[in-house]
Amino acid sequence: MKKNIILLTLLMAIAVAFSSCGDGQKKKTQEIEGETVTIEHHLGSTVVPKNPKRVVALDFSAIENLDYIGVKPVAVPKTNMPSYLAKIQNDTSIENVGTVMEVDLEKINAVKPDLIIIGHRLADMYDQLSAIAPVISASVIDYGDFLGAFKKNLDDLGNIFDKKEEYDRAYEKIEDKISKVKTKVEADGGKGLILLHNRGRFSAYGSGSRFGVIHDVLGVEEAEKNLDTHRHGSPVSSEYVQKVNPDIIFIVDRSLVVNKEVLDKESVENLLIKQTNASKHGRIVYLNPEMWYLAGGGITSMNAMIDEVDQVF
Repeated sequence: MKKNIILLTLLMAIAVAFSSCGDGQKKKTQEIEGETVTIEHHLGSTVVPKNPKRVVALDFSAIENLDYIGVKPVAVPKTNMPSYLAKIQNDTSIENVGTVMEVDLEKINAVKPDLIIIGHRLADMYDQLSAIAPVISASVIDYGDFLGAFKKNLDDLGNIFDKKEEYDRAYEKIEDKISKVKTKVEADGGKGLILLHNRGRFSAYGSGSRFGVIHDVLGVEEAEKNLDTHRHGSPVSSEYVQKVNPDIIFIVDRSLVVNKEVLDKESVENLLIKQTNASKHGRIVYLNPEMWYLAGGGITSMNAMIDEVDQVF
């Protein structure tokens, strides 16, 4: 008899828990009042309120794109924020919720957002964040179609905030820039190699990679084809770079933005690197790692990246 009572009590507790969960989901749906838009992204499908007032932006590129239309988020990750976003970082009315890789869920919940925008670095926290508010991912994960993914992110924000015309104009200007750079690149004919530098070590990137915009969008021919498209690239040595002998070397220095280490060019441009055509013709290019490594998918950073490659030609 006693066992039956315990079992009955347990079953009742489970039923209450499921009932509460259902009520919570119903309440969450009811909280989205007024017009909505459904955003399809690589982590799912999310119903978002039109013109949300309290946006938490957890991706630097998304912050750029919101700032472009004058939308100020209520919370952002301010740790290691790029210097070009200083006005956001220094705004004390915007809550600091950590980094683009690790955020404070309690702080995010406290600001009562009605939309959360994340990047690829927080994909594993999608479910946890979705329990707080609707979440969309603004990652440019399809590097093989970088411009298509970039345009989709702008279109999504345009639909959410009724700013499609503004974003379309920004995209058209970027397309025009790209066309002009590609003309210069084609005339030049130089082959390039992209290297990520991190504490004395190199990783190489090519077409279809996170830095592949140089090849896939701007048309710079690869000095070495079929490199790994993994986010961490293909680990390579100075001997490898010397053997490939690129005409142009593009370097993204991770150590500078992550570890705050000042780049030692003499160490990077060692005797083997100096034997390359790139070194002999003064075409070792140090790209802005804030744009290329920390962001790279926003209107501001995209324009800056195109300009940096343009200056090479």
